Amino acid sequence: MSFDTPAPDEPQARALSASCLDFLLIELVPMAERLAKELSADDKIPDDDEIRETTFFRLESLGYRVGQGLAERFSRDRPRFSDNLDVIKFLCKDLWTILFKKQVDNLKTNHRGVYVLTDNSFRPFARMSMSVRSEAVSMAQAVWDHQLLDPFIGS
Repeated sequence: MSFDTPAPDEPQARALSASCLDFLLIELVPMAERLAKELSADDKIPDDDEIRETTFFRLESLGYRVGQGLAERFSRDRPRFSDNLDVIKFLCKDLWTILFKKQVDNLKTNHRGVYVLTDNSFRPFARMSMSVRSEAVSMAQAVWDHQLLDPFIGS
């Protein structure tokens, strides 16, 4: 699957409309919120924190499944990765280029050894609006920090 027009010698190749993908990504969060509210309304009075957690969990699970499927599909013809750095290079160079038609802008590791990928013009966020750009960045950072810390809180 690719955004590019399939080559004539690849009869099984599929093309994907970029605008359709944009519309799908725009609708994912409202859909996950609706589902969380519907499921919690059946049990009891919905709690905002519970709805938010359910929404995050649903979106993260969906993203993980889709990302894993794409990575498996596009790395199928490559030799096995020998270490974590090879995997990160594949994500930053090959997979990101297939999905977003550009490489990741910056790759760093934080003080915990976690890879931090930076894409300054991430297409799915291009249509999001906030009154101030820094407000959007701080909200995205808060969600990101929350998701990074969750696995460590339980241990």
